[in-house]
Amino acid sequence: MEWTKVTSAKELTEALSSGALAIEVVGRVGGMPSVTLPPGASLRGGSLGFGAQGLRLTSNNTVQDTTITTAPQEVAIYNDTAVTDLGTLALANVTTTGQVYLAADNQVRAGRIEADGVHVTMADTRGRFHRPTGFGVEALQGAFTVWNRQPDPAVRLTARLERISAGSASEPVHGGGVFVGGHGDTAGKADGGTVDVELLSTGDVFSNGGIAPGTPDLISGGVFVISGANVAEVRNLGTTTYGQNDMVLDNWGAVTAWNADGPVTSWGPSGIGFVNFGHIGTLSIDAPVETFGLGARIQRLRRVVR
Repeated sequence: MEWTKVTSAKELTEALSSGALAIEVVGRVGGMPSVTLPPGASLRGGSLGFGAQGLRLTSNNTVQDTTITTAPQEVAIYNDTAVTDLGTLALANVTTTGQVYLAADNQVRAGRIEADGVHVTMADTRGRFHRPTGFGVEALQGAFTVWNRQPDPAVRLTARLERISAGSASEPVHGGGVFVGGHGDTAGKADGGTVDVELLSTGDVFSNGGIAPGTPDLISGGVFVISGANVAEVRNLGTTTYGQNDMVLDNWGAVTAWNADGPVTSWGPSGIGFVNFGHIGTLSIDAPVETFGLGARIQRLRRVVR
């Protein structure tokens, strides 16, 4: 494959207009309007800076070894929901400022998402209108979100998500951390499109939901598996939340094995270390679970965990 090298916004636009399907960014390219990768196109290297929405994927796209920067409340990487099949969207060694949001919505009926080594440095999802609802609360989206929002149960996404991380101890992301889900009803029960995940592994995740004190019906999660997500294995290396109503690890979906190999820590009021309102086959926690703050506690379990 021959890569077309670009060093400016003008060169990138020209490369896309000419039909180039392998684009290498050299250095930093700033002042970008939102860019759409056409079907089958790949982008690697360098750094792209956007003023508003960032890089939009279509189908069978690969993004690797690159940094995407926009305002924290914007989407840094997202997908075109006018396509019917995402094919495979692959992210490898990608760093963003701004949310990564990949969703089956509108016309999307199928697709696969592969992510390995994605780090969201800063994001703020508190203003997102769409939130899953269940168990008397709404949940904030994550800095890294994969979500099948289709009500039709025939719509299925598959995914393998490895080494996903968010925020830092000095600058946690605002809203949720890592969020994977399918379609659910208002009670939190899966009732539509699903996402089947072979592996969800997370590095360090630091999040602060930024939820106002005294808010009883809004939560966030450091790592959150939502209704309609079927995950073979979740593996966490360290998750910390700081805000009101922040769950550290939370499950509304179906997980065969959940392994927490790093510390599970909450610092905010009403924070909970581990919440299970879904189904878990085996839960293994091989690290300290600590909660600090008024009303904070270690766990809340609705179903039997083996």
